[in-house]
Amino acid sequence: MSFFDKLRSQKLLSFTLILFTLAIGIVIGTLVNTGAKAAKDNPGAPGATPLTIPNPVQLQNSFAAIAKQVEQSVVNISTTYLPKAPAPTRNRRRATPQQPDNGDEEDQGDQGDQGNMEDFFQRFFNSPFGGNMPQIPQHRQNALGSGVVVDKAGYILTNNHVVDKADRIQVKFVGDNTQYDAKVVGVDVPTDLAVIRVEGKSNLTPAPIGNSDAVQVGDWAMAIGSPFGFQATVTLGIISAKERDVDPTQQFQHFLQTDAAINPGNSGGPLLNIKGEVIGINTAIASRSGGYQGIGFALPMNQAVKVYNDIIKNGKVVRGSIGVRFARSEDSRAEALLKANGAKEGVFVEQVPDGGPADKAGIKAEDIIVAVNGKPIRNGDDLVERVTGTPIGNSLTITVLRAGKSMDFHVVVADLAHVFPEQFGTGKEEENGPAEGTQALFGIKIENLTDARRETMGIKQPGVLISSVEQNSFAEDIDMRHGDVLVEINRQPVHTTDDVIRIQHSLKPGDAVAFRVLRQTERGKWTPLFLAGSLPNHP
Repeated sequence: MSFFDKLRSQKLLSFTLILFTLAIGIVIGTLVNTGAKAAKDNPGAPGATPLTIPNPVQLQNSFAAIAKQVEQSVVNISTTYLPKAPAPTRNRRRATPQQPDNGDEEDQGDQGDQGNMEDFFQRFFNSPFGGNMPQIPQHRQNALGSGVVVDKAGYILTNNHVVDKADRIQVKFVGDNTQYDAKVVGVDVPTDLAVIRVEGKSNLTPAPIGNSDAVQVGDWAMAIGSPFGFQATVTLGIISAKERDVDPTQQFQHFLQTDAAINPGNSGGPLLNIKGEVIGINTAIASRSGGYQGIGFALPMNQAVKVYNDIIKNGKVVRGSIGVRFARSEDSRAEALLKANGAKEGVFVEQVPDGGPADKAGIKAEDIIVAVNGKPIRNGDDLVERVTGTPIGNSLTITVLRAGKSMDFHVVVADLAHVFPEQFGTGKEEENGPAEGTQALFGIKIENLTDARRETMGIKQPGVLISSVEQNSFAEDIDMRHGDVLVEINRQPVHTTDDVIRIQHSLKPGDAVAFRVLRQTERGKWTPLFLAGSLPNHP
């Protein structure tokens, strides 16, 4: 390599080193300058970079779409309970004293205070007001719940405990601050469901109905309602369990369990699947605090649909019964009793109420029901489903094992409310809805009884059914009750409602009137009673 070539190479190397040194200096200078600028711009947070908000973009979210689709069908229900004035203690003609009707829990405190104050006046002032106690002021009470529109004609499904005993029911829709009045169409106490109809609102959007039998544990579930009065609140979870029995005494409540947040005020609102279909009616929660703790219960929609259809058709739900008592399928006694008597499946009969359908047919305690109309019965739930769906008055062939021998009995299905009045014959259906029947002078409504109906009820003699008793009426004063059967007035037999109308026209205010009625006891027997009083000027 020549001298000139070496010189050129050294110059190139030196130039390269100079360029590299300059580049490093520029980078260092830039970093130092940036840090100084950042410290100057953000003195409270050195080194922090301001955040930027991106342009709004509509995200695809199926849950949001479901909420938007169904929220127009979910309503807020507010109920008003007016203070009930206690009956005056003077000039009351009640045959036997009765405890005051405390209603629901919210009313008990006020009424208890009223009663205590009256006792105070009686004991310390010897009733200076002539028996009419001064009225202690009572305040109207309000409650909140939810509901779901299921028919564009204004019919709404909700819980019975949301509207039970309410003096006024008002419904509010999403995006509409108007409070619309609603009336009870009918209720079903065993399932805690009610159907109400809103007035003055048109073009309603019914929620789509789903098939709750298709629901699987782990499926998505969405609840919409008005917890604590916050309307159109949406919560999300999954189906945690199925066929959950919360209260062993409630024979017709087998719930879907969900961890979607359900709180007070959600009652009566819908539980939805991923398609936005109603798969249940939110009914209850399990909680030690009174609020959400991860366990909520909804009545399956398939059961709710059956109740709804019966109510809009008949005004109430009528279930069949053969008149036997037995241990629930989940009770360990049920299986043990079967095994002890040499059976693997069936229903061990523990009690047969006197005068009921099974008793009349010859079925006895300790019999094991193994088939209905030739179809095997596996357990108590199977028997209940088979019998309750049978029309009243129809006959079923019940096959039992008695001491190891198979026997058939023909049992006429009766009304469950009449067979077990203490458990199912509460009369709440009639209290909330308009009672049907002929209006009588005494403050009652009455209905004729056909021979078939009397046979179903277990009554041999003619009479008319008292379908309702007006509050503060003459009938209530003498302790006449809903469900009594009126058979005589002043020794004159009563066969039809026309007989009652004819007899009452011969009476005038001040006349003494004696009634003979039949009343069903807790054991199902019909017992004759005599009720009497003097007709007031305004019965």
